[in-house]
Amino acid sequence: MKILIKNCNLISMDEKREKIEYDIDILINESKIEKIERNIESESDCKIINAKNKYVLPGFINTHAHIGMSIFRESVDGYSTQDWLTEKIWPIEDNLTPDDIYNSSLLSCVEMIKTGTTTVNDHYFFPNNIIQAVIDSGIRAELTRVVMDINGSSDERFSELEALIRDYNNKYDNVYISVGIHGLYTSSASCIEKAIKIAKDNNLNIHMHYLENSKELLDISNNYNGELPHEILRKYFENTNSIFAHCVKLTDSDFDIFKDFNIKVSHCPVSNLKLGCGISNVTKMLENNIIVSLGTDGQGSGCNLDMFDTMKFTGLLQKGVNENPKLLPAYEILKLATINGAKALNKENLIGSISENKLADLIVLDLSDVLLQPINDIFSDIVYNAKGSNVETTIVGGKVLMENRSLANLNELDIIDKCKNILSK
Repeated sequence: MKILIKNCNLISMDEKREKIEYDIDILINESKIEKIERNIESESDCKIINAKNKYVLPGFINTHAHIGMSIFRESVDGYSTQDWLTEKIWPIEDNLTPDDIYNSSLLSCVEMIKTGTTTVNDHYFFPNNIIQAVIDSGIRAELTRVVMDINGSSDERFSELEALIRDYNNKYDNVYISVGIHGLYTSSASCIEKAIKIAKDNNLNIHMHYLENSKELLDISNNYNGELPHEILRKYFENTNSIFAHCVKLTDSDFDIFKDFNIKVSHCPVSNLKLGCGISNVTKMLENNIIVSLGTDGQGSGCNLDMFDTMKFTGLLQKGVNENPKLLPAYEILKLATINGAKALNKENLIGSISENKLADLIVLDLSDVLLQPINDIFSDIVYNAKGSNVETTIVGGKVLMENRSLANLNELDIIDKCKNILSK
């Protein structure tokens, strides 16, 4: 199927193109972008999307989320990270059924489609049920079966991870597999070594929480006989493709390791604020040429999966904490949500910008409402004033998942209804 988007204002995030191009057409052929030009002639079998006065961007790439956790939305108020997990979340997760995980994951997929996220890097358990939700929704996702051994043997978790790789890696156009490590504070040296070996043997990304809060520093030291986190990284993580979430408490030694090993960061400002963890030094990361992308975390701590919120908090926090309004121009923040996310996942040749021969993952924004008018700086307006509800159309791999705010293949109200009573069973 071909799709022709007509007369849009294009923000491609392709460094070879202008930052914004007006009244331009985009021709999508099957899963890829075939042509970007003015006045492309339509063909008889071509679906036309009139985007006059609207803005087309690459779909957002959320590099750290827990999409099976939609049912825990706003359940964290007043808890520390560790207390929330051990006292509230993990006991409930032990009783969730496969249907519960499928429906809660599908709800997250709906939320992402409706707010402009086309790719998510998920970090959770129950991968088979989450993958089915991803396949049914059409969104693009990198998924894992998180491993850790804080509560004993990790053999079962590793068996599930290896089965996941065997059954799903390179089997679907929109599903990728990574190796998920919960964190150094929940994983022994032997667990870390085994996970890294699996990642290297299969050429997979590693996705891990890292230095989210102060207590984690103490827990890691206790878990590793006094070794500091950066010493553990230096020992085990060389020659890995790693993306670490949060990274709030980095030291200068951590910055050195991140540079030396090309470790990427998923910055999750909303979750870090909600849990009282602190604020990541994104400015210093970027100054050190560390690839920074954006994540929402799960809805329990991150409130929602709306990347517009994440972009806004990213900019405001760095300007405010550093008392410098010139930091992180809005266009640079858009990079964090798009092409930097692709780089973090080692998929910049596939996604992250609107370019010929790349996958057709893009969104159409309607910025006509009063909150965005008049538009004096389009990039600032998108980062600081636009919301997920301004996403009119979402396309992933050339398939229209939402058009004119209407979902193509999912019954939103039915999915919400199935999720309402999961926690009260």
